[in-house]
Amino acid sequence: MSLDVLIVDDSAAIRKILQRVLIQADVPLGRVYEAGDGEEALNCLKDASVGLILSDINMPKMDGLQLLGALKNQESTKSIPVIMVTTEGGSTKVMEAVNLGAAGYVRKPFTAEQIKEKLAGIV
Repeated sequence: MSLDVLIVDDSAAIRKILQRVLIQADVPLGRVYEAGDGEEALNCLKDASVGLILSDINMPKMDGLQLLGALKNQESTKSIPVIMVTTEGGSTKVMEAVNLGAAGYVRKPFTAEQIKEKLAGIV
């Protein structure tokens, strides 16, 4: 069964890298949607249904924590697992993401193996 995924990051290069890493991690990808920030992600989810979201924390307009809060407050999106992908060195924002309902997090730079480990039991 294929998995539709939304990748949210303000860097187009990181979005492409994450897509490649998902393939390397043997994730059975269906459609892959991309968004440059939280607002774009929410707009994308009005028309698309996904089974997983990978989101950066630091983005313009609406950051990953604001996006996560919005997702968890909507009935239609609150059950979608969200993995945060971040450069955040400190644990404050990471813990905030976990408290908001993130299914996990991966620090940049990441490997296919790290992504695969985080997705175990989720997908």
